[in-house]
Amino acid sequence: MTDLHHHGDADLAPGLIDLAVNVRAGAPPPWLRAILRNALDDAAGYPDAVPARAAVAAAHGRDPAEVLLTAGAAETFVLLARALTPRHAVLVHPSFTEPEVALRTAGHPVTRLLLRAEDGYRLDPAAVPEDADLVVLGNPTNPTSVLHPAADLVALARPGRVLVVDEAFADTVPGEPESLTHRRDLPGLLVVRSLTKTWGLAGLRVGYALGPAGLVAALAAHQPPWPVSTPALAALAACISPAARAEAADAADELTDRRSALLAGLPPGVVVEGSPRSSFVLLRVPDGAGVRQALRNRGWAVRRGDTFPGLGADHLRVAVRDDATSAAFTAALTEILAAAGPVDFPLRHP
Repeated sequence: MTDLHHHGDADLAPGLIDLAVNVRAGAPPPWLRAILRNALDDAAGYPDAVPARAAVAAAHGRDPAEVLLTAGAAETFVLLARALTPRHAVLVHPSFTEPEVALRTAGHPVTRLLLRAEDGYRLDPAAVPEDADLVVLGNPTNPTSVLHPAADLVALARPGRVLVVDEAFADTVPGEPESLTHRRDLPGLLVVRSLTKTWGLAGLRVGYALGPAGLVAALAAHQPPWPVSTPALAALAACISPAARAEAADAADELTDRRSALLAGLPPGVVVEGSPRSSFVLLRVPDGAGVRQALRNRGWAVRRGDTFPGLGADHLRVAVRDDATSAAFTAALTEILAAAGPVDFPLRHP
């Protein structure tokens, strides 16, 4: 049975180089660390979410009532499971597993729509059942790194359906061309965003969602009082500023070059699944479990793929790092595969 509770941090261990977690390597940038330190001076008082909510609303051209601040993007999925009673929830996989965990924990039936490697893990909107009243998918999608066209997602929106688009990695794509954060006109659309990936804030737990005011209010009703801490609110307001968004855009451009360098260094016998556009790539290698262990023995941690519905043990998710780290990783992978010898492993091209 697929372990839906498994996440990349479980593949880490002391001394391993982290290619398993899709979070910016290292600590947050110095200017953000300074803001977090200053926020501690206000920690004696209760958190005031108004400024951060207003900042998010302004950044996306929204009314503050359309903004839900959360303790990490993952909280949104728990709130959806508590606030909604879907008759037919459809989750597009392979993808982040927390939405399914939250829905199943709340007792809601779930239907999986498995995208196919032969199609490059791209979504066909017509494959989503017409009677689905809750549809959840990622864009770009974790772990495939595939970016779906906005038009295909827009085609899924309709009255009587909640369409949840997880854009936790949207800011890793230059220009965010397929983002739906600005689409206030689509019925039932909820866009989920995270700051933890680009800004190295996984431990702080900060994210937000954008959607119709009525849906946002229904979700907020299931949050405890003061759900987002004062430091997290300070980070949110800072990271949504024009200057920070410009820095994130520069980082996305740099990431594109780094991803190309990683892919160019991969040895023969490794299949790149889909058309990666985010801060990670999905690879298929012969004897994936054995290769993953061999990498660990050499000091590398990569994310196992078989805990994502629709993937198997030969799938590995690898985070994009700086060129030197990627070069060292691909050299280790090349040596491991060479030592294993020829393997009958059919190649598949997206």
